[in-house]
Formats: sequence, structure tokens, C-alpha cells
Amino acid sequence: MSQPLTARPGTVPQVPLDGAAIYAALAGLCASLVAIGLARFAYTPLIPTLIQAHWFTAAQAVTLGAANFAGYLAGAMLGRPYASAVSNRTALRTLMLAASVAFIACAWPLSVIWYFAWRFTAGLAGGAIMVLVATSILPHIPAPRRGFVSGMIFLGLGLGIAASGTLVPWLLQLGLRETWIGLGLVSLALTLLSWFGWPAADTPAHQPANASRSTAIPAGMRRLYAQYALNALGLVPVMLLLVDYIARGLGRGSSIGAGYWVLYGVAAIAGPPLCGLIADRIGFRLAYRGAMLLQGLAVALLAVSGHALVVGVATVMLGVFTPGIAPLALGRIQELIPHDPAAQRASWSHATSAFALLQALSGYGYSWLFAHSGQRYALIFACGAAAMVVALALDFGGARRQAANSASA
Repeated sequence: MSQPLTARPGTVPQVPLDGAAIYAALAGLCASLVAIGLARFAYTPLIPTLIQAHWFTAAQAVTLGAANFAGYLAGAMLGRPYASAVSNRTALRTLMLAASVAFIACAWPLSVIWYFAWRFTAGLAGGAIMVLVATSILPHIPAPRRGFVSGMIFLGLGLGIAASGTLVPWLLQLGLRETWIGLGLVSLALTLLSWFGWPAADTPAHQPANASRSTAIPAGMRRLYAQYALNALGLVPVMLLLVDYIARGLGRGSSIGAGYWVLYGVAAIAGPPLCGLIADRIGFRLAYRGAMLLQGLAVALLAVSGHALVVGVATVMLGVFTPGIAPLALGRIQELIPHDPAAQRASWSHATSAFALLQALSGYGYSWLFAHSGQRYALIFACGAAAMVVALALDFGGARRQAANSASA
């Protein structure tokens, strides 16, 4: 007679996912791909064409890029109130539709204001979906599989980065207007694919909706907000300057720079699932701490070396953590506030807003510093590495104070 399977000590028990859970994870992937992956990252490779086609000047194109960051911040703050008014399922459906329509609307450059409004709308949809997508799905997933499912949801970010270096150049061969329409049609198809995948109930039956009234928010949550915001300071230099650094800073040309961006995108595809699986094995606290350490090391490598192999290793590491840091931060929130989806959603909204605010501010700040420092790439990368040192210091300092308080008690 066969013996029942039991989990070995130190391993995570294998809990199967049913069809509804798998479909929900797929819906989450589609949402993050449309409203965050494509809506944010597909615009960057379109900027030169927008300028060359005389749709906008260089200054206008940069301003329109910033509209997405502003919308993202607004969406991070408005996502929860909107979902509370209409339900998570309805909110996610309409936000994906809004992002899809924004792509199609950008096919006609009627005016700068028109374009700004639609780029803002795309950013707003992205910020709101970032707040809602995982917290709408994960409470319905068995706890031992939440790292994996969270990684699958945020896989859309990595796919969007990869698509910005592959799908967009292919569509541009058809024309600029056709590219925007093509992105819109892809987004509409993904919206329809995800339509019935969202959980019908906002809170699982075994988790009462008013649980948050009896659950105190841990004191360390504000520290986590600060750490997640500092992650933006660490990642933005790479998103802004990686290709330009390789092409002009190292003198290797735009084609080599584009090749590194594709490498960055491939690593970004692997990032969320890999981070989620590791977190399921060792816990989100250790995984998040390790991610901050490796991210800081990678940015520091760019600051001190231009060797092709070193830059390649740093590119892969940062590609992994650009989208991979999101499921780790969310999982850490769920560790700090277990069994309380409402409080988790609120805390994730605050963390996302902090990240969005520092992302927007650092984008302008780094641009100003780069221009006024004689285009010193190493200085910008060093600032990103310093931000991650501060984030790690906050983590270890908080752990030390917690241990001291426990000992004194």
C-alpha cells in the first residue's frame, strides 16, 4: 500500500490550484500587462518616431511621457475608493477598457491636451490596477501558493517591458498610427480574455469583511512604505538611462544599447515568477531583503564599471527586480497583516502611492541632476545604489529595535 505524502520539514506543502484560481491569476496577468506593462513601457520606444513624424516636439514628447506617471499616482490614490463604489470586478474591467481605449485614442494626435489626457488616463488605469489586481485575487488563493500566484499576476509587467523592445518595433513597420491601434486591439483582446476571470466576491466567505476593525496595523508598516518608495529611487536611473548609458556613455552605439534593453526585458519576464517562488520557499521578509541587497549591488556595478560582462550581469539583475519587487512588497504586507484583506488592500494602496510619488519626483530629479552634472552617468547610478543602502538600513534598524523591545518586555 502506498504511503500518504507528507511535506518534509523546511519545505512548503504543495497545495493544488483549482480552475477558478488559475483563471484569476491569468486575468491578473492580463491586467498588469495591459495597464502597467504596455501602457507605461510601450511609450518609450515610440518617442523617437513621434518626434520624427512631427506629431510632437521633443519637449512635448517628454511631457507626455510624464503624464503617465502623474496618472499612475492619481490611480494609486483613487483605485480603492472607486472599487469600493462599484466592486473590484467591475473596477478592474472598466480600468482595462479605459487603458485599451487610451491606446486607440493616441492614434490621432489632435492636440497636446488630447494626448496628455489619454496618456494620463492610461497611467490612472495602471495605478488603480496596481492597487487592486493582486489584493482582489490573493485572498482567494491558498496561503502556500500566494507567492507563485502573485508572481504570475505581476508577470505582465515583465511581458510589457519585453514587448516594448520586440512587439512595438514590429508594429512600427506598419506605421505609427497602426502601432497605437494595434496596441489597443491587443489590449482589448486581453481585456475580453480576462473578463470572467475576476473573483465575483470582494472578500472570501471565510474572511469577514469587517476583520480590519479588529486588526491593528503593525508599527513596521510605515518603514515598509519608505523602503518601497526607495526602491523607486533605485530603479528609475536604470529605466531612464540604461540604453543611453550603453549607447553614448560607453560609446557602443544604439544597436548594442537596444540589445541590452531586450536582455533587460527577458529578465523582467522571469522576475515576478522567480521572486514569488523564492518567497514561497524562504518567506517574503528574507526574499524582500535579498532583493534590496541585490538591486543595490547591481546599480552600484553600473556606477563603477563599464565592462560588457559587468553591465550584462547588472542588467539581468535589475531586469528581474524591476517587476519582481512588487510581489515581494505585497507579500511582505500580507505577512505583516494576515487574514485581513481590507487592511492589506489599504496598506498596498499606500505603498503603491509612495512608490508612484518617488518615481515621478526622482524621474524629474535625476533628469535635472544628469543635465547639470555634465551628464555623469556614474553619479546617477550611485544615487540609486545609495537609496538601496538606506532601504536596507531601515530594514535592519527596524529589526534591531524590534528585538530590543521584545527583550525589554
